[in-house]
Amino acid sequence: MNTPAVFPAPAAPAAPGGADLGEYVRRHAAADLVVQPRMGMSDPEEMAAGVRAVAGARARTVATLTIDSYTRVGDESGARDALARQGRINGYPITVHGPERTAAVAAAAGDRPVQVRHGSAAPGPIFRTLVRAGLSASEGGPVSYCLPYGRVPLAESVAHWRDATERLAGECDALGRRAHLETFGGCMLGQLCPPSLLLALSVLESLFFVRHGVRSVSLSYAQQTHPVQDLEALAALRRLADRHLPGEIDRHLVLYTYMGVFPETRDGAELLNEHSAELAARAGVERLIVKTPAEAHRLPTVPENVRALRRAADAAARARTSSLLPRAHDTDHGAVLEEADALIGAVLELSDDIGTGLLRAFEQGLLDVPFCLHRDNRGATRTAVDPTGRLVWADPGALPLPRRTGPSAPRRVRAAELLGMLRYTADRYDSLGALHTRPRPLPRIRESLLTAS
Repeated sequence: MNTPAVFPAPAAPAAPGGADLGEYVRRHAAADLVVQPRMGMSDPEEMAAGVRAVAGARARTVATLTIDSYTRVGDESGARDALARQGRINGYPITVHGPERTAAVAAAAGDRPVQVRHGSAAPGPIFRTLVRAGLSASEGGPVSYCLPYGRVPLAESVAHWRDATERLAGECDALGRRAHLETFGGCMLGQLCPPSLLLALSVLESLFFVRHGVRSVSLSYAQQTHPVQDLEALAALRRLADRHLPGEIDRHLVLYTYMGVFPETRDGAELLNEHSAELAARAGVERLIVKTPAEAHRLPTVPENVRALRRAADAAARARTSSLLPRAHDTDHGAVLEEADALIGAVLELSDDIGTGLLRAFEQGLLDVPFCLHRDNRGATRTAVDPTGRLVWADPGALPLPRRTGPSAPRRVRAAELLGMLRYTADRYDSLGALHTRPRPLPRIRESLLTAS
């Protein structure tokens, strides 16, 4: 295991909004959960107002520029045309607005970091613009921003990400800043992916970043269907990061509030959000990507985002000292650790180059994302939600799982069962939210979540 090191701060002062994300999280996470929204508006003044509101929230916050769907696929002319026709689009078109205007938007964050979130399999133009705007933090990955998001061949995504990552790291180093990249591998398709595969992809993408020059990373994991299973996964993720990343690499964990079908009722959605913050606190996660009760119906407003950040920070503060959940390090996480490490090891054995190893692993089915229709994903694996609410392998395909952790026999997952699994969390929390509106203590609701099938 690598010996942890003291991570140096960047050599030069950052521009407003360009604060070193890894350093900011390290400085504050011992006392407070760092919370961050998804937020992207196409109008620069509106985007700056959103960034300013997030920076001013009563919480330790990171601001976000979420990129629009045109820029995500490199269609800058489409973004310009849509803006001319409609006046607004579904995110911040960073390459259209350019570095100077983006720097002015990010300056609204003051001393808080600003991260650019994008969803692109070819992030080079996005990275170039954010660096020239004085920023240094983004996220994604060659697998996680390819398979779920479009039809770009995986080999092209790996090549794009290799070049873009090296340029990001090199340009930031030359400017006295430290690039930070967050893996999105812990959130493949948002749901119905057993934790071991999420952990393996998150670690492998972080290794990809490090091999191409990045010295500060965060490893992601998305809240799934069972809180104790999630705690086991997060405990294992920290151990895997320490095991596989060089000791001098700055790193922290980031949890995403549930990314699948969201509860439709306000009470259900707020309860799910609160439980994600509780999960983060009990796992010792340093940063949480927060959602709002509006998620099932529309894009949230800036005040709704700020309110969600405050509620998450408050819930995490309470859960640090009072919770029915165990702490992650006290859970029995040996099985998920063994599964994930087997997947990571299988990829690392295929090539000294991480990108090549990832391509070969998907070709051979050693990595295979359930229910993912991308042509470079074999599609032989299937998962199920067991009677206790845990995600399990129904059919592991060719995944190199330890024999004792796999299913006793592969089985089919029929359409009705799949639809039920997709709605499992939303329906469960809508039901629990209804209980929450009655005079019933929250701990009893937590008990029902932990024990009911």
